[in-house]
Amino acid sequence: MQIQYLEIVTRDVDAVCAAYSSASGVQFGEPDPGLGNARTAKLMGGGLVGVRAPLRETEEPVVRPYWLVQDIEVALAAAVEAGGKVAHPPMEISGHGTFAIYLQGGNDHGLWQI
Repeated sequence: MQIQYLEIVTRDVDAVCAAYSSASGVQFGEPDPGLGNARTAKLMGGGLVGVRAPLRETEEPVVRPYWLVQDIEVALAAAVEAGGKVAHPPMEISGHGTFAIYLQGGNDHGLWQI
């Protein structure tokens, strides 16, 4: 399994980015509108970590891994078959790929197809 995108939703984007930068030496870029204005840095082995503020008043802080899959429709169907609930159906983000989110075991889980 490989994480393609690690999404961190926080109320203090700058502090989280500064802590990760200080601890690991990564550099975060400017906000990316295609990723909800997340500031991103490269992950080892490919993929990105993105740190962003909540997109709506009711969105709570969360850390959500998006697992790289070859066929997002098949992977999401398997997650649902295993008891997951679709929180966000597959949606393409121009220049980044297609993502989906499901809920299972009290956690958010993401899928990503490039």
